[in-house]
Amino acid sequence: MAENYLNGELSEITAWSKNNKIRFNEEKSKVMLVSRRKQKELKEIKVYLINKPLEQVIQMKCLGIITYHKFRFKEHTNYAVERCTKLIYNLSKTAKISWGIKHEAMKTIYIGAILPLLLYGAPVRIDAMKYEYNRQKYIQV
Repeated sequence: MAENYLNGELSEITAWSKNNKIRFNEEKSKVMLVSRRKQKELKEIKVYLINKPLEQVIQMKCLGIITYHKFRFKEHTNYAVERCTKLIYNLSKTAKISWGIKHEAMKTIYIGAILPLLLYGAPVRIDAMKYEYNRQKYIQV
């Protein structure tokens, strides 16, 4: 029943794309089953787009946010922390004791570069901050 519903919805999307002269790339399109169930079983679903099966994944990056199929956002937290750490390291190389960037400029860079990286998509993943692991990662930065 659910498979017929999915195929019906996808056929409507395909018809809409033809009417609007938009073509979906079957090679880049993926499908992800989203669930918060505690069971360890991984459900396989078969979704076809233009008669080609779509690859099923457990995480994907969409609009810069890495989404895991359980919505824990641990992967996105690690990704954001890694990017911020690299940026801070590169900035710290230019800020030396006797020369380099002044403290006020470093603060401006932090507010303009580091905070946006950490806060991007925060309303979507606010529930992830209830986990101690994610909070500690952000505090380290």
